[in-house]
Amino acid sequence: MSLKIRLARGGAKKRPYYRIVVADSRFPRDGRFIEIVGTHNPLLPKDHDDRVNLKEERIKHWLSVGARPTDRVNRFLDAAGIMERKPRNNPQKAMPGKKRQEREQEKADAAAKAAEEAAAAEAAASEETAAADDAAAAEEAAGEAQEQEAVEAAAEEAAEPAPEDAAAADDAATAEEAAEETEAQESVEEAAEEAAGDDADKKKEDAAE
Repeated sequence: MSLKIRLARGGAKKRPYYRIVVADSRFPRDGRFIEIVGTHNPLLPKDHDDRVNLKEERIKHWLSVGARPTDRVNRFLDAAGIMERKPRNNPQKAMPGKKRQEREQEKADAAAKAAEEAAAAEAAASEETAAADDAAAAEEAAGEAQEQEAVEAAAEEAAEPAPEDAAAADDAATAEEAAEETEAQESVEEAAEEAAGDDADKKKEDAAE
């Protein structure tokens, strides 16, 4: 016969009260038992003295004859210093169920898809911004080029004389040349008259002699 030291539930609905019993492992949890060796009242605070009551001598007796406590009772015995509880390692216990894993996987997939869409939208926005910047820069460069061309054209117009001014300048040059020619002709005629007068005077002098 395999003996267990375990909890047997009592009390009312939503107000549990447990007895720590020694029973055959084949008996139901709240069924027959051999002896009551303690009580456990989970409704009391953890630091309350009556939360767990143990009959240490009877528990040690049953342990000596081969009774094995359940994990919960073993915690009580370890806290009381009756029996050391070895740490348990069950990594599968902490794993979520299949449905929860599926839900978490769906959430992860949705989050990854949303992140990809956000990254794509951000990249598209960046491309649009870059295109707008390039267009603005090209427009600004074209405006500067037009301004430079306008400045150069204005400078050229300012450097070149107007057609009316050029015509006036040509007329003035022609009049000046005509005046110079007239003066030269008058000088030649005066010189010829002086030479003729000198010849006439010389002839008179010769005739007088």
